[in-house]
Amino acid sequence: MGRPKATLAFGAETVVERIVRELARVFEQIVIVAPPVEAGTLPSSLHEKALVIHDESAYPGPLDALRRGLETAAHEAVFACSCDLPMLDAGLARTLCAMLDRYDAAIPRVGGKLEPLCAAYHRRCAAALSELAGRGVMRVREITRLVNARIVDEAELRRFDPELRSFLNVNTPEDYRKALRLAGLA
Repeated sequence: MGRPKATLAFGAETVVERIVRELARVFEQIVIVAPPVEAGTLPSSLHEKALVIHDESAYPGPLDALRRGLETAAHEAVFACSCDLPMLDAGLARTLCAMLDRYDAAIPRVGGKLEPLCAAYHRRCAAALSELAGRGVMRVREITRLVNARIVDEAELRRFDPELRSFLNVNTPEDYRKALRLAGLA
């Protein structure tokens, strides 16, 4: 994208501000794992709405960020997402957390691919993430090999998010334009 996706404009706010506002509708605590302080990529207003913890070194990857977020969370059930999901629906996030019941994780599968960065985890999954990192494994989806994960298929997800908009990542300029169009912001 040429710049941090979290800070892309999405109407009158940034993508990350939109995600935080949406999740705050259903969750009492929002934790953001952000780049080092000197990177200064987050809007300052987020520090009032969320607990922001910063990486000590330049982006160690999503596996470490997820682990740190789980360790910091105040609740046992945690919804975790990446910063590039501007169409995320808080109702879907809450539903995924409710699916944890007797599972360690509820991970969607969309388009045949696991979406571990738009999923629900029990805090105890932090230990499995540490184990993966200790083995040199950096792919978050590998957590399914270590925990009792419920894989949530598209048909079930569509009951809560009919067009699966929550999973629209803005990885490219075209993805970004598509999200703006879908949100009526283009």
